[in-house]
Amino acid sequence: MGAPPADTSAAAETELLVGGMTCAACVARVEKKLGRLEGVTASVNLATGRARISHPPAVSAEELMKVVEGAGYTAALPEPAGPVDPSDAGDGSPLTRVLITALLSVPVLVLSMVPALQFRNWQWLCFALATPVAAWGAWPFHSRALRGLRHAAATMDTLVSLGVLASYSWSVYALFLGGAGNPDMRMPFSLWPSAMPGTADVYLEAVVAVPLFVLTGRLLESRARRGTGSALRALASLAAKDVVVRAADGSERRIPIAGLRVGDRFVVRPGERVATDGTVVSGSSALDLSLVTGESAPVEAGPGTAVVGGAVNSGGLLEVRADAVGADTQLARIARLVEDAQAGKARVQRVADAIAGVFVPAVLSVAVTVLGFWLGAGAAPQAAVTSAVAVLVVACPCALGLATPTALLAATGRGAGLGILVRGPRALEGLRRVDTVVLDKTGTLTTGSMTVAAVTARPGGLGAEAALRLAAAAEAGSEHPVGRAVHAHAPQPLPRAEEFTATPGVGVRARVDGRVVEVVRADGPTARDRATGPDAGAVPALAGAVEEAGRHGRTAVLVRVDGTAEAVIALGDTVRSGSYRACDHLKRLGLRPVLATGDSEAAARSVAAELGIAEVHARMTPEGKAALVRELRAKGHRVAVIGDGVNDTAALAGADLGIAMGGGTDAAIGAADVTLVREDMGALADAVRLARRTAVTVRANLAWAFGYNLVTVPLAAVGLLSPMVAAAAMSASSLLVVGNSLRLRGWQPAPARRPGRPAAGPRPGTTAPRTTAPGKAAR
Repeated sequence: MGAPPADTSAAAETELLVGGMTCAACVARVEKKLGRLEGVTASVNLATGRARISHPPAVSAEELMKVVEGAGYTAALPEPAGPVDPSDAGDGSPLTRVLITALLSVPVLVLSMVPALQFRNWQWLCFALATPVAAWGAWPFHSRALRGLRHAAATMDTLVSLGVLASYSWSVYALFLGGAGNPDMRMPFSLWPSAMPGTADVYLEAVVAVPLFVLTGRLLESRARRGTGSALRALASLAAKDVVVRAADGSERRIPIAGLRVGDRFVVRPGERVATDGTVVSGSSALDLSLVTGESAPVEAGPGTAVVGGAVNSGGLLEVRADAVGADTQLARIARLVEDAQAGKARVQRVADAIAGVFVPAVLSVAVTVLGFWLGAGAAPQAAVTSAVAVLVVACPCALGLATPTALLAATGRGAGLGILVRGPRALEGLRRVDTVVLDKTGTLTTGSMTVAAVTARPGGLGAEAALRLAAAAEAGSEHPVGRAVHAHAPQPLPRAEEFTATPGVGVRARVDGRVVEVVRADGPTARDRATGPDAGAVPALAGAVEEAGRHGRTAVLVRVDGTAEAVIALGDTVRSGSYRACDHLKRLGLRPVLATGDSEAAARSVAAELGIAEVHARMTPEGKAALVRELRAKGHRVAVIGDGVNDTAALAGADLGIAMGGGTDAAIGAADVTLVREDMGALADAVRLARRTAVTVRANLAWAFGYNLVTVPLAAVGLLSPMVAAAAMSASSLLVVGNSLRLRGWQPAPARRPGRPAAGPRPGTTAPRTTAPGKAAR
């Protein structure tokens, strides 16, 4: 059999800005229309006004926009300059409309609600003021209702428009034909519908109150929603607009950031932001990364240090070589992750949107039924109309449509501020449900770089400091990680080495201060033989140090001077300063940590013992890690994997939730659902807490949104809610939902505590590598 034909139908993805959407029913309509195209699926977010569409390559963006416009909405491709809030597209200035509507409406409301102020022919003045409100003030609702009518669609605007027109039409009838135009007519105020005997009531207060309250509510809601998207604007503000480039001859010139290229060298003066990701060439300073990673402690930078764009230079002058520019920088990647997260949609939101899609037609049916019932029951026509109008106005599903997306917007923005990047709402939901966390060791729980852990000197010999200095001098010419670690650990300056030779797999040899210095491997089966020399008394002490290093999974090297074994240096990967606290917090949150590493059993057990992890899997291949994840999931666990390397990619992709360290490889970050920009394992516990807090907020919002409609619609149907009060209640419900979501913007992580137990602190000895020697410290 031949090879199957190549798949030419791979889905493309397009994002559109959709204008004119006002409720979840609009969202459902746009998704339904787009979904009718073959091979097209769409996810539309009401809070951001963005539609993410997966479609065959044969379907162009222009076709997709025509479908959206055919449904009665506006569509455009997003501008590359940044996020846009399209919530009020096509309506002119919403603030101007609200102000003019309020100016015309307030006298009508005051005269209608305060009988003592009602003068002769007051109702005609109210009619004159209410007419422009019903026509111009409520025009956004009428125009969108007409667009929906042309496409056989009903939305929240349909409800508001019908409510205003019904109230206004009845008031016209009452004034011209029902006796309400009598110059001496007075109308008592009541929160409940009422009418004077023998006189048709006027509902001019409802005519002006409904558009005034709804327009005001939308204006405040739009501004609040822009507040939840402040994370993207904050990220955009971190990007430098121009940069000072230093030429090879030392001359400097300022150019726009778009002109910077990889390999260019630029200058960062005190107080300036680092223009782009790069490596320090010269100078030293402390960098403030708090706005990029959420880490408050300054980071020291010097020659060879990698720096990230957006960091603030707090100290000296730095010359930096650009390693990435434009869309390839870490800041740009963060912005893309945040934008993707805010454009996504959670499972619970999809359920709410599905309900809202049938909610508006159902409300229209209820309103017609209420009108027919009261007329058939012999009630006064104005009472029947009042109940129907109140049902139309109060039943808007705005709160239902905003309950979930506003909470997710606020949560993802807050997470970005804490150095926690969530790829989408599903990842946020997954964080809340995880019960097992599989942790990589190297580069995740540990720093991933080799450092000196201990120095043991021969009793009666040169001493630890002298032996270390000689070994570091001999290693000055070495490129091996062990040699670099030994050289970096010794106090500077060092004596000069001569006659340097390196033997792969064995070690180095050099002449330092007239002495022959050898730094060779001391582990393995011949360790005791290597730890010998003219002084046989050195064997027990040095051999014991080698065995101790082996038990902790460390690399041991022997320092010999003029043929005599003088010291054993133990090197290993250092546990990150916050790893113990993070593991402890995970356990307090009810999560089970599992260590899975490709390192040796001894090294894995040593780190696990230091961090309090009970379950350890050592010498794991990438395939083995993926198999472990499958096994845990098969047992019913919800598994998160956290790692930083290419070898972790398969496990990250196969887990319920993949979490990558921000300093990890692009492959790991690409396979992960969550990225911890902060190089601190404590961010993982913060992410779980944020996800759980978001879930509580969403549940509260949905409870209010559903509860509000369950209470107010029956009240309106039985005539116990006036249209004016209905309009105020509907607007207040949306504002309450948005306001509750905005509380997440100020959320602060706090350590989880169990009753009767103190908050966890770092275990003694885990914050820095130890260097020991008989009778002194090596540094």
